[in-house]
Amino acid sequence: MLYICIPAFDEAPTIGLLLWRIRKVLEEHPREYELIVLDDGSTDATADTLKPYADVLPLTILRNDQCRGYASAIDTLARTAAKRTRYPRRDAAILMQGDFTDQPEHLPELVKRFEGGADVVIAEQTPSPRVPVAVRRLRLLAPWVVRPFLKVAGVTDPFGTFRLFRISVLRDVIRDAGDAPIVQWSGWAANVELLVKTTRLARRVETVTLDARYDLRPRASRVRPLAAALDLYRFGWASRRRRLTSPSA
Repeated sequence: MLYICIPAFDEAPTIGLLLWRIRKVLEEHPREYELIVLDDGSTDATADTLKPYADVLPLTILRNDQCRGYASAIDTLARTAAKRTRYPRRDAAILMQGDFTDQPEHLPELVKRFEGGADVVIAEQTPSPRVPVAVRRLRLLAPWVVRPFLKVAGVTDPFGTFRLFRISVLRDVIRDAGDAPIVQWSGWAANVELLVKTTRLARRVETVTLDARYDLRPRASRVRPLAAALDLYRFGWASRRRRLTSPSA
């Protein structure tokens, strides 16, 4: 079973079409799946857009009454998938965005690596002129901010959102966190924190280069380069040069 986990905040223009494209992709590459979408207190028509899809897709809709942020969304989605599974060693959770940045057509590549034995599969982005200016600036800043404190062996892009996790690994992370959230930092720092915690417990980690598509979403980027870089610096400083060794990254 694949649990495809999507945090959504004010994504009414894209979330429905994204779900339909996921369905089409997984019909062509048959694999049992469930969609889990967290509507994080959206103020637009995201909730109304999602409702009809619950009747025709294997879709679970979660909703926060108010926006709690990306880190909280990751925690909720991961815990929901971990509770649903009956076979944590055989099942996987895939985290992707609801705005077309992460492409459904790339799902089979992540799944292929998982079926080949990887516990964590990380989609790494290539430089592209289509990347918004704010994202481009943060991608220039982020490695310099994190590098003095943190190194994930074999991973050149620890900041992305599109990832697959074997659920047994997520369960170990949840167990270690106890009642605390599995990630406590915000924005890109949340992505790095989750990567740190999962790859430390994984037996095998793989990366795959996939292009993100910023040109398909109708809204502007929500990235704030300086604020996000500061979060990354604080996370890196708190991590104090923690190093991970991924056996087959």
